[in-house]
Amino acid sequence: MLVVLLVIAFYLTTLARSDGFIDPFADQGRLLQGKTVYTANCAACHGANLEGQANWRERLDNGRLPAPPHDKTGHTWHHPDRLLVDMVKHGLVPGRTAPPGYESDMPAYGGLLTDEEIVAVIAYIKSTWPPRVLEAQKEVTLRNSK
Repeated sequence: MLVVLLVIAFYLTTLARSDGFIDPFADQGRLLQGKTVYTANCAACHGANLEGQANWRERLDNGRLPAPPHDKTGHTWHHPDRLLVDMVKHGLVPGRTAPPGYESDMPAYGGLLTDEEIVAVIAYIKSTWPPRVLEAQKEVTLRNSK
């Protein structure tokens, strides 16, 4: 139990020191964990190569949008890290992480994944972005961390 608490304290301290920005290159082990967790839980919808579902900007017959890509062509990098964590943990919640009335097939993973695993997935996704995209996302995160 003490080891778990120390790991959590280290994680929270690291995240707090960086103003909430999840640095994808700060921990190689976290990247490996993130890729594993992504492959097991996210790739079925968002693609093995983070490419998203076909025609992800066009509504399906049920009115919902297909899963977007998480590579540089999608809009993941437009969101601050705290919102990305919230989306993965709680799903897309209208009025919280999505516009009012929005319906999505994105499940909440808070009951399945730990906070550490969620951060690892986000770090893995971010590790694939080119430097200019990562820097733009960092600016969004820092601007929204206050």
